[in-house]
Amino acid sequence: MKHFSSFIALTMLGLLPFTSPAQDQEVTITIDTLSPQVYMLTGQGGNIGIYEGAEYVFMIDDQFSRLSEKIKAAIARISDKPLAFLFNTHMHGDHTGGNASFNEVGTTVVAHDNVRNRVMEREKASLEEGKIDAEYYQRMLPELTFSDQITFFDKDETILGFHVHEAHTDGDALVYFSWNNVLHMGDTYFAGRYPYIDLGSGGSVDGLIETQKRALMLIDDQTRIIPGHGRPSNKQELTEYISMLEHLKARVLDAIESGASLEEVMSDPEIGAPYDATYGSGFISPERIRETIYKSLSKN
Repeated sequence: MKHFSSFIALTMLGLLPFTSPAQDQEVTITIDTLSPQVYMLTGQGGNIGIYEGAEYVFMIDDQFSRLSEKIKAAIARISDKPLAFLFNTHMHGDHTGGNASFNEVGTTVVAHDNVRNRVMEREKASLEEGKIDAEYYQRMLPELTFSDQITFFDKDETILGFHVHEAHTDGDALVYFSWNNVLHMGDTYFAGRYPYIDLGSGGSVDGLIETQKRALMLIDDQTRIIPGHGRPSNKQELTEYISMLEHLKARVLDAIESGASLEEVMSDPEIGAPYDATYGSGFISPERIRETIYKSLSKN
């Protein structure tokens, strides 16, 4: 059975490691219908993509384990078909935290090579501390990995997953549903807000911009985009987003070349003045995006 009505999504990043029980109770999983077969689920954490195929469900990301039952209930409103594939766009816990809950018999967790390595490192620490057992640890790990790209075929639909380099992290992958014309960009795109570039996990501002430009080459004006966070988007909004990032990068680079320190760049509101009102109210503040771009460019 399909759920064709759309809902206003609750905008919650869910990137912090702890929330109270009261906060958990307030999380509502909402559904946006993007095409006849593709849906976006929003709750707390990264946006989830759901594809209802001819015989199975294909899922992209899974937020936090504490929300898994709510997410399963939302998926049941879309389809009663079994979950065959769970695709992780990258390693962060607000996108992979529910892996063990969904990784059951008949389900294969898919991700880039680096995602498995980073999830393994993170979960091994929890295993050694006794927070999880060996079975849970194994179910958290992607079972099928790829280095460049991977393709799934389901009747008329071709699903392409492809790795992008040093963008949000070092293990990011985009997923494109060609027949439905829907692109899931994971955290390489935060719609309507400044991006989170995880420099410590291999991300970079140059890689993020190049990833978004690569996405533009793939899509058209009718493509629906599922961002890692934020509302469903489109080619025009992504184009404007790239322009914003390129201008911010250029302004920070000018400051660096003129001898400005990190502290001076962070405290200079003129650098991002044209964009802060539009993009600066999310998880990443204007000061933090200037800091991130400065550090990313200084690495080069």
